[in-house]
Amino acid sequence: MSAAAEPIGALLIRRWRDPAAWMTTTDIVAVLLAASLPWSTSLVGIFGVALVIVMWPAIDTSDFVASLKRPFCAAPVALFFLALIGTLWSDARWGMRFYAVAPTAKLLLLPLLFHHFRRSQRGLWVLIAFLASCVALLAMSFVVAYFPDLTLKAKDIPSHGVFVKNYIDQSQEFALCAVVLAFPVLSLLRERRFVPALLLFAIAMGFLANMVFIIVSRTALVTMPIMLAVFGMVHLRWRTNVMILTAASLLAGLAWIASPPLREKITSIGQQYELYKEGNVTSVGERLEFWKKSLGFFIEAPIAGHGTGSTEGLFEKAAARQTGAAAEVIRNPHNQTLNVAVQWGVFGVIALYVMWLSHLLMFRGSGLFNWIGLLVVVQNIFTSLFNSHIFDFHEGWMYVIGVGVAGGVVLKAGTAPAADAS
Repeated sequence: MSAAAEPIGALLIRRWRDPAAWMTTTDIVAVLLAASLPWSTSLVGIFGVALVIVMWPAIDTSDFVASLKRPFCAAPVALFFLALIGTLWSDARWGMRFYAVAPTAKLLLLPLLFHHFRRSQRGLWVLIAFLASCVALLAMSFVVAYFPDLTLKAKDIPSHGVFVKNYIDQSQEFALCAVVLAFPVLSLLRERRFVPALLLFAIAMGFLANMVFIIVSRTALVTMPIMLAVFGMVHLRWRTNVMILTAASLLAGLAWIASPPLREKITSIGQQYELYKEGNVTSVGERLEFWKKSLGFFIEAPIAGHGTGSTEGLFEKAAARQTGAAAEVIRNPHNQTLNVAVQWGVFGVIALYVMWLSHLLMFRGSGLFNWIGLLVVVQNIFTSLFNSHIFDFHEGWMYVIGVGVAGGVVLKAGTAPAADAS
């Protein structure tokens, strides 16, 4: 019987039992997930659940279970289960306990992504989809900077240059894309392929121009130089680094002169600190207050922490009869290490740092995917000094997609060093 004459029911059953068909379906859903991340939280949630569902029929169970013994898979899983077990000794109401577990659930996707993209040939599709989506968002950011009524954000929320979500998420995306593109630009120049190199360089400059002249977060301002320094150390000779550092310093000076938004963003840090010392509430002062109190909470319960979801209750007690920044009550201390330490103590901090370290070791090789994975981890580590970016929705998904896809491709290529040798 020819394929054309095959009954539709039999065709569906055959496709249902075909691992290759499920592999292709998973690749498509992963592409849609990456493309939707800059634009929508709802679509990310939908595609994230769909991705888990379509992955299962094609999983090699024995290989997947064996991979869970490796630190780069075991650590994120351990962090999730620690959050789940931590509900047992928390004083928070049960709804809050499970609400605090939810941000760690996406980490369970990392072992699945490693497993899938070790076998898939389409890892690059996913990362290109994210870049293309960010380029489209870049275009909209320039448009709404000059036509603010076109933004999809509420009109009573300041949104200069922000079409959807917020300027922190947008800055994280643009900073990552701009620095990631440095590797293919350099590779193309070495191959004397000047036209595509010029195109990618122009895109990278577009991201930078948006952050200099339209809007940028302070976190991105702090972490981008670190990311660029990593690029220089990994991929360039010292003489080239000196030349680039000189050129970058000149460009930074010109940007300082030409961009009032950039000057305001940087100078406001010192101004806000002085206002905080005088008893005023500022964003810089709030962070300092959050960190000081969180460190105190950690010292009170250093081994296993106060339990999952306990942070808000601890801040409520500490805010009693306080004024100014000291009276603020929050669930997130805006530092990933402190966020984990308050809830799960030393156990949580060890799980977090083992995860970061094992993922860094994973990308010690050369090549595009090693560079992408390394940069995603480096960006997350340093931005997590000022935010809880593993647990934050947008930045947490950037980490899961970037590390999961790049890590899977690196494992497939056999270029991942044996970080699991211990």
